[in-house]
Amino acid sequence: MFKTFQIGGIHPPENKITSTSSIKRLTVPKTVYVPIAQHIGIPSEIIVAVKDKVTIGQVIAKSGGYVSSNIHSPVAGVVTKLDKFIDTSGYKKQCIVIRTDEKDPSNFNEQEYLLKTSIELSPKEILQRITDFGIVGLGGATFPSHVKLNVREGTTLDCLLINGVECEPYLTADHRLMLEKSEEIIVGIKIVMRALNISKAIIGIENNKKDAIDLFKNLTKNESTIQVGTLQVKYPQGGEKQLVKALLNRDVPINGLPLDVGVIVHNVGTIFAIYEAIQHNKPLTERVVTVTGKNLKNASNFWVKIGTPINNLIDAVGGLPEGTRKIVNGGPMMGKAIKNTDVPVTKGTSGILVISENEASRGKSENCIRCGECVFVCPMGLEPYLLMNLVEKNFIDRASSEDINTCIECGSCSYVCPSHRPLLDFIRFGKNSEKKLQTVKN
Repeated sequence: MFKTFQIGGIHPPENKITSTSSIKRLTVPKTVYVPIAQHIGIPSEIIVAVKDKVTIGQVIAKSGGYVSSNIHSPVAGVVTKLDKFIDTSGYKKQCIVIRTDEKDPSNFNEQEYLLKTSIELSPKEILQRITDFGIVGLGGATFPSHVKLNVREGTTLDCLLINGVECEPYLTADHRLMLEKSEEIIVGIKIVMRALNISKAIIGIENNKKDAIDLFKNLTKNESTIQVGTLQVKYPQGGEKQLVKALLNRDVPINGLPLDVGVIVHNVGTIFAIYEAIQHNKPLTERVVTVTGKNLKNASNFWVKIGTPINNLIDAVGGLPEGTRKIVNGGPMMGKAIKNTDVPVTKGTSGILVISENEASRGKSENCIRCGECVFVCPMGLEPYLLMNLVEKNFIDRASSEDINTCIECGSCSYVCPSHRPLLDFIRFGKNSEKKLQTVKN
């Protein structure tokens, strides 16, 4: 029997169109636009100037504090501008603009690394390398990995969970990475286990990825410390709290972290980035991105340099089809529509979804009929209809007392609402309003 979490959840159409599409390498762009805020926490501090020559992997922005991350140049070239550009948030953010040196062979002769299984660095050296090389959570949260791994002395920690769920519809970047870089991921898991000094790891994979399950079961059949946890297909199982509950039956406290129940969770993409950093001295300068949509000619998965304009990815799949209504950064449930295709790929860009007019149309919002569907599917046990009503009436303090900040913004409530009420939109607005209110009070 497949495991899953107990509270809430839905099963939207999977639409894993690109699950059999091998990862291709996207052509190196002529210009990259590298944001200095690609992580949760303080933006990085720019340490290059206009006209500076940079090499691949060179630090161009240093961590701005403990909860921050270094930024490295994804190409060899020349810094042409330090300016603000619209990023995937829809707001203008500071970027470092680099023109690719088309005569530098390092930009086009991508090195293929041989598998390296021997781990030579000490736990302290592993943590320092992860810090220096700008590794962040690649599942979407972009939390600096060195912060997550820097566990305080005396903390009880007994399990590492690897998130290979990829429960968002359409996205297949993690699935393909697991199939194509499975042995490297196993070594990456051992690296993190060494850094944390723990002897148990579980790789969580949903049952719609049977090929990945079979592959990892075969790779771990002689590994006593690494297991494969097969999961029922259910959204949002990739959420940390839901994954911990599904695989270990442990309840992460409200406003708590998996660490509070002895667990650390890492996405498979993060694990692979850690492998490359430790075994091959490679900073985080690229990632896998799914470019997909029902009407695209050549939907696929790509290795993409950080800072690549999204229009380069759209061109690679045959351009925008007629009748396109939205381009979404991420999946259809938690992703956000982008303003235009000039915005750059960041460390947190897992997918680009092209949606047609028919798919993007929202039903007319009507009065709540108190059906309770939003409450039934909420994986955090909240009452979304109540939270929306409170935010509409500007009762932000009351919404806060109803735990609005524990919402993981999965969108399940909006998905099932028969009255087409924009529940998640109002909850997001309420969360932002609550933060501003707390800032004023402090």
